[in-house]
Amino acid sequence: MEISTDDVPHEEDVLREPFKLGAWLRYLSAHAASPLTKRASIYERALRSLPGSYKLWHAYLTELAAAASPLPITDPAHAALNAAFERALATGNMSRMPRVWHMYATALIDQRLLTRARRALDRALRALPVTQHRRVVWPLALRLANLPGCPAETSTRVLRRYYLQFDDRAHAEEFVDFLVSAGRFREAAEQLAAAIDDEGFCSAKGTTKRQLLLDLCDLIAKHPEDVVGMPVEATLCGAVRKFPEEAGVLWTTLAGHYARKGIHDKARDVFEEGITTASTVKDFRLVFESYLNFEHALVAAELDKGAQEESSDAVLQGCWLADNKDDADMNMARLERLLERRPELLNSVQLRQNPHDVQAWHERVKIFHGNPMRQATTYGEAIWSVDPTKATGKPHTLWIAFAKMYEGHGLLDTAREIFRRATQVNFKSVDDLATVWCERAEMELRHHNHEAAIDLIRKATSEPSIEVTTRVAAADARGEPPAAQMKLHRSLKLWCFFADLMETHGTVDSVFSVYEKIHDLGLATPLLVLNHAKLLREHNRFEDAFRVYQRGVTSFKHPHAEPIWAAYLTAFVERYGTSKPERVRDVFEDAVRQAPAPGKKAMFLRYAKFEEDHGLATRAMKVYEDAANAVPSCDKLGVYDVYVARATALFGALKAREVYHRAISGGGLPDEDARAMCVRFADLEIGLGEVHRARALYVYASGFGHPGAQPEFWRRWNEFEVRHGDESTFREMLRLKRTMAMEGGVQGTEIGTLKRPCAGLQVEDGGMLQQECKRIRAAY
Repeated sequence: MEISTDDVPHEEDVLREPFKLGAWLRYLSAHAASPLTKRASIYERALRSLPGSYKLWHAYLTELAAAASPLPITDPAHAALNAAFERALATGNMSRMPRVWHMYATALIDQRLLTRARRALDRALRALPVTQHRRVVWPLALRLANLPGCPAETSTRVLRRYYLQFDDRAHAEEFVDFLVSAGRFREAAEQLAAAIDDEGFCSAKGTTKRQLLLDLCDLIAKHPEDVVGMPVEATLCGAVRKFPEEAGVLWTTLAGHYARKGIHDKARDVFEEGITTASTVKDFRLVFESYLNFEHALVAAELDKGAQEESSDAVLQGCWLADNKDDADMNMARLERLLERRPELLNSVQLRQNPHDVQAWHERVKIFHGNPMRQATTYGEAIWSVDPTKATGKPHTLWIAFAKMYEGHGLLDTAREIFRRATQVNFKSVDDLATVWCERAEMELRHHNHEAAIDLIRKATSEPSIEVTTRVAAADARGEPPAAQMKLHRSLKLWCFFADLMETHGTVDSVFSVYEKIHDLGLATPLLVLNHAKLLREHNRFEDAFRVYQRGVTSFKHPHAEPIWAAYLTAFVERYGTSKPERVRDVFEDAVRQAPAPGKKAMFLRYAKFEEDHGLATRAMKVYEDAANAVPSCDKLGVYDVYVARATALFGALKAREVYHRAISGGGLPDEDARAMCVRFADLEIGLGEVHRARALYVYASGFGHPGAQPEFWRRWNEFEVRHGDESTFREMLRLKRTMAMEGGVQGTEIGTLKRPCAGLQVEDGGMLQQECKRIRAAY
């Protein structure tokens, strides 16, 4: 180093105080623009005096690294830099400085000196405290492992130490991804298996052990040659037991593993186990489609192989060694058999989901159409598998179909035995058990065993036997639900069948006794009452029929009693309408008294029609009057219309006038109906030439609403005044209309209340009506 005159003061300082850092720093600062060689000589002299100065070493190494960075890695500057780093780490306490190790390892990695970089990082791990490893060493180690030129073994060892030892296995998935990308499938599978077996493993990515297990299964299935020695089958079967919802994927994976290894029989066994144990349609479809593709692939491979060897086989036509078609034919037969079995296998999946699904069992029987043995076996499995208390559908249909199958093949004794056992089953519904008895009796009828059918139904409708009662008591003691056999004798379906059976194959008295028993048990319906009474009438037992009708209308309320009353009244009028009218009237009185409010109108009109046809006209008018008083307000207008029409036809206009007067004065009609009745009354008076009486009725009716709500009424009154009135009456009509229009919107209720006293006036005196209406207008 050449010393200039400018360097003399600094030289004197460093010579006078060589162990003082400030002197050397001032010396370096003075040569900040000097070449690196001169500054390097100053650094070397300073470090010989102060070998443990971190500030000097850091500044020196930084300048050397900056100078070597743009140069090729073959330049001697890089070697000098590495040597400086080695001298720094060997001198003083620099080996404990994380920054020095970081700079050194970074420089080695940039120079692609991978082995030296790995060894330097190992030395750093030993020299630095553990707290500095994550910040200084491992980021550079991961960078080294991920370099394209880094050997796979080196990368594997570095990543294994980081992910599995230092990082507490939380990032084991990243290590597995690296192993898969590096083609180290065996080690990747082992790491996945270790992570799955570790109870304390928690993925940094949030991946569940279920997904890890699926990844492991997929890995060992796709690379069977690389994972030789691992318990593949045990792993996958354990995964199926642990995660049954992924059974389809796992069975397909295991079968694919054996298929890739060329063990086709073992692959078929796995596929068979998968499709026969699948619990969902989704898993079944997945395994079945994979199985089908596997068989297709084998068939295609055999056909291609046969086409290639066709020429060579022609030479060995007569030799037993030339028989190469057996495998292709066998594979084709397996494929066809698999397609044929698909409906049966799919139905088995549905039954595994719900073994108590009755419809699924019926569908399974249809699958074996043409194979009675399989059908019988299926029915046997169904009736033993289905629990009637848990069944979905009607479990008794299985027993019935089972018996009908044997009946169709002429085995009546076996069918009877099946029906006998079915009648002892504790069905959930009494109606199901009754259906079994009915089908059992119908089978006897189809084979003309009428007496046997009657005996069966008679036995079914009898009180439970001691044997049944004992068995039910034992079931109750065990906490089981009550047996349907205890309520069978009260089954309406069974009694209706019994009645029909006795009508076709029994005597008249036996039929009537069955109907009487139905009534005594309280099982009668309106239809049964009508059928019973009709049957009695057909055999001319009218009094018994009327007694049945009376019993029916007493037992049922409206509206169920309406058809019984209709038939009762029709038959009674037809029988005693002329000879015993008093009895008919008593029946009608009971009918109108028991009829509900909505049905009273029809009943009264029917009563009145009877009086007109078979009684007196005065009695008919009395019935109409009673009807007008008894029916609800909504039906009064209709009753009065009929009342007026019949009064006019029977007694003339005077009687009709009385009816009209009663209707508008005290008939209880609503305002709308009362106004309509007044208009009709006025039309009657006009027809009789009583114009003044008609005008008084229009005046009276005007109190039931203002002109805006009833324009039709005021139009008719206007036409009436145009035809029959004069100027004064027309002016009076207009005045009343204006008054009602002004007062109706605000005091419509009060107006209606003020006009009510007119209801007590005598219609015969038209002058009194006019005077009263004037008094009302004056009050406005």
